Amino acid sequence: MFEISFPELVVVCVIALLVLGPDKLPGALRTLGLWVGRISRTFVTMKAEIEREIGMDDIRRQLHNEAVMDELKRLERDVRAETNGVTVTGKPADEPPSPQQSTPAAGVTNTGVDTQPHG
Repeated sequence: MFEISFPELVVVCVIALLVLGPDKLPGALRTLGLWVGRISRTFVTMKAEIEREIGMDDIRRQLHNEAVMDELKRLERDVRAETNGVTVTGKPADEPPSPQQSTPAAGVTNTGVDTQPHG
């Protein structure tokens, strides 16, 4: 939020030294540090209390879960798109079956027993 560069900090310190004098400057800096620390702790405490009251953890968890679910749905759509039109044998549905799969050989039933008489 506030960016103070080194030259700006030096200018502020020189002005403070001229205004306050070398005897009061250490006490003033110590008091300033205490006040900045108190203000900082107050803001951190207020932020934590507000987040706790509005349930930010629950909202973050819900947003994370929704993002995970969206990713799963996208992956399912991708898998369905890739497997669309593929049969159990792994061949496209519009391709005719191979000759080995079409019908059993003459005289051979599904059990593999030859039913034709031998001549």
